[in-house]
Amino acid sequence: MVARPANHPISDPEAKSLFADFRAAPAIVLAVSGGPDSTALMWLAARWRAKLKRGPRLLAVTVDHGLRAASAREARDVKQLAASLRIDHRTLKWAGAKPKAGLPAAARDARYELLAKAAKAAKATHIVTAHTSDDQAETLLMRLARGSGVAGLAAMARQSARGGLVLARPLLDIPKARLVATLEKAGVGFVTDPTNHDLAFTRPRLRTLMPALAEEGIDARSLTRFAARMARANAALEQIADIVARSIVRAAGPGMIEFDARAFATLPDEVALRLLARAIGSVATEGQPQLAKLEALLAAIRSATAGRRFRQTLAGAMISASDDLIVIGRAPPRRSRA
Repeated sequence: MVARPANHPISDPEAKSLFADFRAAPAIVLAVSGGPDSTALMWLAARWRAKLKRGPRLLAVTVDHGLRAASAREARDVKQLAASLRIDHRTLKWAGAKPKAGLPAAARDARYELLAKAAKAAKATHIVTAHTSDDQAETLLMRLARGSGVAGLAAMARQSARGGLVLARPLLDIPKARLVATLEKAGVGFVTDPTNHDLAFTRPRLRTLMPALAEEGIDARSLTRFAARMARANAALEQIADIVARSIVRAAGPGMIEFDARAFATLPDEVALRLLARAIGSVATEGQPQLAKLEALLAAIRSATAGRRFRQTLAGAMISASDDLIVIGRAPPRRSRA
């Protein structure tokens, strides 16, 4: 897609290209908070759908996290706009106690869980979010700060599988400013979430750094280009890991995987880490382990294959290694202390 000026509204041909992947879907869920990005997503999707003789049913879903007094009113405003665009709408509430630590991550997880439930109830195949190139750049900076590996630095994917659904981000190459310009031209209002400017949270703090970074050439466009290149490298490494796995990895029974230790010892660290992550993820009970813990595990295995045996648990998996064999299985339940 040809790059447009930052204040250039999205045209009809661009919208057609942005939503082309969803034309054959029976229904799609649009995640709409009422902010400029998601409001533009809904408006563009409605305009695109109206030009089709046949196309998916559109369902806009607003998740009310209950964290601000204005959130219920904002959800009603989204419902009213959706009705004017002839789009079905549902408001879902995040019920229960809210954590004091890690609130943004908890809210995000709750939002996706509610969106998935709405999608399955509507027989939708896709959840479509309004993440922009600005969001992609901020995500990449956050992952750089955490020391993420190649997969993490690929940042957000345009499409990914999530619980039997496709999570799609068609606006990932579009700057936020173009979405605002689109709404302004159409005379469509939107809300501004004050938490987007709350410096108590990491993402708004990084946002304040963007003008200074842009002066050095590190702007949203260059960061999203870097993330795309990392995604390309990550896809190549995944393909290599697939090929290697077919020759040295085998299932050894229910909940147990074996590696040929001698062949594993010859692998580059990046490929070996991916095989370990896959094996542990397939049998573990505590989710995917952190990259740093996987790196420590790999170092221990490298030592074991040089003549030392070891046994270790990680993320609910039991890993044992010798000169000949690496075995990964489900760890026994932890004993509770009286």
